[in-house]
Amino acid sequence: MQVVLIVIDSGGIGEAPDAARFGDTGANTIGHALEAVGGAALPNLAAMGLGELLHLQGTDSAPLRGAAVKVEPQANGKDTLAGHWEMMGLMVSEPFRTYPEGFPASVAAELESAFGRPILGNRAASGTAIIAELGGLHMETGAPIVYTSADSVLQIAAHEEIVPLSTLYAWCEAARRIMQGPNLVGRIIARPFLGTPGKFQRTPNRHDYAVAPWGDTMVDRLQEAGIETVAIGKIGDIFSNQGFDRHLKTTSNKDGLVKTREVLAEPSFDRFVFTNLVEFDSHYGHRRDAAGYVKALQELDRMLPELWDAMDADDQLWITADHGCDPTYRGTDHTREWVPWLAYGAQVPHRIDPPRHTLADMAATLGGLWQLTTVGPGHPWDALLRGDKA
Repeated sequence: MQVVLIVIDSGGIGEAPDAARFGDTGANTIGHALEAVGGAALPNLAAMGLGELLHLQGTDSAPLRGAAVKVEPQANGKDTLAGHWEMMGLMVSEPFRTYPEGFPASVAAELESAFGRPILGNRAASGTAIIAELGGLHMETGAPIVYTSADSVLQIAAHEEIVPLSTLYAWCEAARRIMQGPNLVGRIIARPFLGTPGKFQRTPNRHDYAVAPWGDTMVDRLQEAGIETVAIGKIGDIFSNQGFDRHLKTTSNKDGLVKTREVLAEPSFDRFVFTNLVEFDSHYGHRRDAAGYVKALQELDRMLPELWDAMDADDQLWITADHGCDPTYRGTDHTREWVPWLAYGAQVPHRIDPPRHTLADMAATLGGLWQLTTVGPGHPWDALLRGDKA
């Protein structure tokens, strides 16, 4: 048996019950993106049940070919780590620290000492915008561009022809050591770019240095039981490479889907594949590009039949999200939303179930499928264990 879990990074489907606590009342990432472009056809996602969880403007109704349910994230945070860790049973109860005014002078001084040169930026900013603004000065001086966002991150941008990737990664490792204790952030992110002023482009050589999980996750349980675990995209970084037998880097959403299909087609007895499609969030949600977001949904939709064809009779394909990032909403922050859980497979019933209350139900369901002790507070989705057609 193989279970493939694909994360539409930021694919929220409407304000969560506690959205007001996060200032996100009214957010609806996928719904609003479709409305912004006048709708689009997503027939395969509709067949998996997404159209039963929210209105998909521009998509005709389709016979149901899977099971679907809305899930309410419970972690105390709406960031990448909180969402993905919750899926694997590890709950974030204290949110990671953010720096909306930039990093304190004491932190900046430590960073400059570790890098051996001054830093540029040191404020909350869009990555593409701050690179466009300071990239020329960086090329003249070699000083790295350091910035943050509404998330708990410290990002370091450098031109690959000015600063070797090995040096940029070493700076990130140094920053990871500095940003501990009272200055703890969830992730340090290397943001290499190329080009000339006015034509800068970030490269696929991004690397995340995340806080290591402080407890076991369901991935650890699976690996210990001899089930092959495969991380595709930034999943390995999110879990600090813990619990995975293989780590496959990707250059785009399409590359991630192709690699997922290739792994699915490999001979296997027991395998868990965990894929993140980061461009939904990094390229379209944060950049407020609704049209790009919808095109990415259509790309995923077109690939689904290829994934289905690669599956064996006892395999399951799950699609979910870690949070929202409504491209039509104010600001550039993540949004607190319900997320979908879509399941497809020959033994998966065709049904829409009442909402579930934690992403950790995915960890519990993995445990149930492989009859392992589960991690976290979740409860298994029994329909996926029994193949109950009711």
